[in-house]
Amino acid sequence: MVVDVSDQNFESEVIKSAVPVLVDLWAPWCGPCRMVGPVIEKLAEEYGDKVKFFKLNVDENQQTAAKYSVMSIPTLLFFKNGERADTVVGAVSEQTLKPKLDALL
Repeated sequence: MVVDVSDQNFESEVIKSAVPVLVDLWAPWCGPCRMVGPVIEKLAEEYGDKVKFFKLNVDENQQTAAKYSVMSIPTLLFFKNGERADTVVGAVSEQTLKPKLDALL
């Protein structure tokens, strides 16, 4: 399941998570973001409780986007133990994301 996260709960949900996290930074008007959405949903089902999946709308949550220097979307941020472990920018395939997720486990 992919859950919405905001500037207000980013630290409690992402940084303090006991399991690795993937955050999809997106916006409703972004075409490539809409292409990545279903891929993220599928991976969320596949990884279950091993990884948490969040979406962050950059239009509504500019503070977090600025903190992580997000210049273009979609940007996928990977976190492990509260630290950013990896970043992917652009619409990418499931085959690109799986090894990155596996590396967090």
